[in-house]
Amino acid sequence: MYQSFYTGALGAGSCMAKMSVISNNIANINNDGFKPKTAAFSDLLQFNLNDSETAVTELMSGNGVRMQRTYTSFGTSAFASTTSDLDYAIVKPNQFFMVQDPATGDITYTRSGRFHRSKMGDEFFLMTEGGKLVLDQNGQPLRAQVPEMNEDEEEDEIEAIDDVEEEEDENTPRISLYTFTHPSRLLSVGDNEYAAPEGMEPIRVEDPQLMTNAVERSGTDLSKEMVRMIECQRAYSYALKMVVTSDEIETTINSLRG
Repeated sequence: MYQSFYTGALGAGSCMAKMSVISNNIANINNDGFKPKTAAFSDLLQFNLNDSETAVTELMSGNGVRMQRTYTSFGTSAFASTTSDLDYAIVKPNQFFMVQDPATGDITYTRSGRFHRSKMGDEFFLMTEGGKLVLDQNGQPLRAQVPEMNEDEEEDEIEAIDDVEEEEDENTPRISLYTFTHPSRLLSVGDNEYAAPEGMEPIRVEDPQLMTNAVERSGTDLSKEMVRMIECQRAYSYALKMVVTSDEIETTINSLRG
């Protein structure tokens, strides 16, 4: 009898944890580059009612569930056009920009490509909205050119820039993308950024595909999240109903005992 209280309470608590994940996904529906999370549950210890511990029959009794972890799917979402030439959208799934915290040197990864120029010392660098440095194919901060020109020099300057772009080789610093063998293992650190656990090395994408003047929208699908929320609410009410029913049965038994 006491096991039913425990199982019901665990079920209600797990539903509350799942609801937190769902609410966070919905709250970030307008957050460009956001990737929704999904809660994964696991069954707790099960035992056989009328047989040995290792036997598998139809009379298995469980001890409830718990939320084991949350995982993130790094697929592509819809793109939105922008007016900034420093905005980039990653075309393929499971690929990331590598960024670095200028204060701590910590490396993280993100799919959010809304960048801007920021001055550090005497130079300008490409940075994220959160103030992280965007790194190139060599793992170095990517410098952002800020040409100064007047109207008479503008046409000549543009031609010169085009000539330089044609002469670029593999060693020229440029925006690069990275991927992982198991991207689902990346750890969320907030601000649409993810950290690689120890021993998990990034793999540079040889032929990165980027869309310029565009950003990737939030991956939250409102219709799916609403369905999950309804399922979670019903599961929560059933778990509480189990606790209430168990309490009523326990009260009846105690009254019969006198």
